[in-house]
Amino acid sequence: MKKIVNFLNKQTWKGVALLGLSILLMIVGVVREEPATVLQKAVHICMECIGIG
Repeated sequence: MKKIVNFLNKQTWKGVALLGLSILLMIVGVVREEPATVLQKAVHICMECIGIG
Protein backbone atom coordinates (compact mmCIF):
# COMPACT_ATOMS: atom_id res chain seq x y z
CA MET A 1 0.00 0.00 0.00
CA LYS A 2 2.86 2.38 0.78
CA LYS A 3 4.28 1.84 -2.69
CA ILE A 4 1.00 3.00 -4.21
CA VAL A 5 0.93 6.10 -2.00
CA ASN A 6 4.54 6.90 -2.90
CA PHE A 7 3.76 6.45 -6.61
CA LEU A 8 0.84 8.87 -6.47
CA ASN A 9 2.83 11.78 -5.09
CA LYS A 10 2.30 15.45 -5.93
CA GLN A 11 4.41 15.36 -9.08
CA THR A 12 2.39 12.49 -10.49
CA TRP A 13 -0.89 14.23 -9.79
CA LYS A 14 0.35 17.41 -11.47
CA GLY A 15 1.33 15.43 -14.55
CA VAL A 16 -1.96 13.56 -14.67
CA ALA A 17 -3.91 16.81 -14.25
CA LEU A 18 -1.90 18.50 -17.01
CA LEU A 19 -2.39 15.54 -19.32
CA GLY A 20 -6.14 15.51 -18.63
CA LEU A 21 -6.42 19.24 -19.27
CA SER A 22 -4.47 18.89 -22.51
CA ILE A 23 -6.71 16.11 -23.77
CA LEU A 24 -9.82 18.07 -22.79
CA LEU A 25 -8.65 21.17 -24.66
CA MET A 26 -7.80 19.12 -27.76
CA ILE A 27 -11.31 17.63 -27.72
CA VAL A 28 -12.83 21.10 -27.39
CA GLY A 29 -10.75 22.30 -30.36
CA VAL A 30 -11.83 19.38 -32.52
CA VAL A 31 -15.49 19.90 -31.61
CA ARG A 32 -15.17 23.58 -32.60
CA GLU A 33 -13.63 22.48 -35.94
CA GLU A 34 -10.39 24.32 -35.25
CA PRO A 35 -8.17 21.93 -37.27
CA ALA A 36 -10.08 22.84 -40.45
CA THR A 37 -9.68 26.55 -39.67
CA VAL A 38 -5.94 26.19 -39.11
CA LEU A 39 -5.54 24.24 -42.36
CA GLN A 40 -7.54 26.85 -44.29
CA LYS A 41 -5.35 29.66 -42.92
CA ALA A 42 -2.17 27.72 -43.71
CA VAL A 43 -3.26 27.18 -47.31
CA HIS A 44 -4.15 30.86 -47.64
CA ILE A 45 -0.75 31.95 -46.32
CA CYS A 46 1.05 29.57 -48.69
CA MET A 47 -0.93 30.88 -51.65
CA GLU A 48 0.10 34.41 -50.71
CA CYS A 49 3.76 33.37 -50.43
CA ILE A 50 3.89 32.06 -54.00
CA GLY A 51 1.87 34.97 -55.36
CA ILE A 52 -1.40 33.25 -56.24
CA GLY A 53 -3.64 34.45 -53.39
